[in-house]
Amino acid sequence: MIKPADVSTKRLISLAPDNWVKWVTQIPDIVAGEILNSEFQWISRESDVLISVESPQHGKFLVLNELQLRYKPEMPRRMRAYAALAEEKYNLPTYPVLINILKASDAEIPTIYASNIAGLRAIQDYRVINLWEVDVEIAFQQPLPSLLPFVPILKGGDNESTIRDALRILRADEQLNQLETVLGFFATFVLDSAIVQQILRWDMALLEQSPWYQEIFSKGEELGEARGELRGRKEELYSGIELALEIKFGNQGLELMPIISQITDLQKLKAIQQAIKTVNTVNELQQILSTNLT
Repeated sequence: MIKPADVSTKRLISLAPDNWVKWVTQIPDIVAGEILNSEFQWISRESDVLISVESPQHGKFLVLNELQLRYKPEMPRRMRAYAALAEEKYNLPTYPVLINILKASDAEIPTIYASNIAGLRAIQDYRVINLWEVDVEIAFQQPLPSLLPFVPILKGGDNESTIRDALRILRADEQLNQLETVLGFFATFVLDSAIVQQILRWDMALLEQSPWYQEIFSKGEELGEARGELRGRKEELYSGIELALEIKFGNQGLELMPIISQITDLQKLKAIQQAIKTVNTVNELQQILSTNLT
């Protein structure tokens, strides 16, 4: 039976911090130091990991890692804010890195924040790493154990053989074996649930108990509950469904909201919300919607 595990961003990066900072900065002689507290006076985000580093050429500085499930337009402004807060708190220059896990669209993702108000400029560069553009061999060769749970969504990793190789490495290492639920979660984005269940040799119900799965889909329910206090249970369900669609399918999933908004029966809306967790494609969900509209 799979045990609950700490699969936070901080936990993943701490598996091999030296190799991680070498990868995200492309500075070969960099050495990782302490993983610092990334709680600032005004904000705290678990997806931030702040690492103190040092290299002969650049001296001491900070590497700020921001992992996003999917890129959002507000990220340039957020990267500027986080970099400034980190520098203010630790009095060290900051190297910000934005890591996007799943592709949201074909639009180019900016690598700079810039504003100009009456001649006063604010500029913040940051590095962008899109995991779907990262060659899967990097996870195996460097090695970068922090990337192994993401193998299914790396470039060239969306096949059964490669996923099995990653699973074999995770299971052989006591420090890594608890991360197979994360691997299983991302495998459901590229393979049928039945194949994932066969590869991992455990029931998909266990996947729904994993921290990543629970965190992602509970966000929709939490947002719905907050809004539901003002607008009722139906609006609550609409909010939860909309967020779950965006998380799992991106803009393609959100295109289904006009159809879903026609459904007013609470039980049918609940069924759709649960179905989003188990379907593999938008087409499968469309078939379920056709049934609920009749």
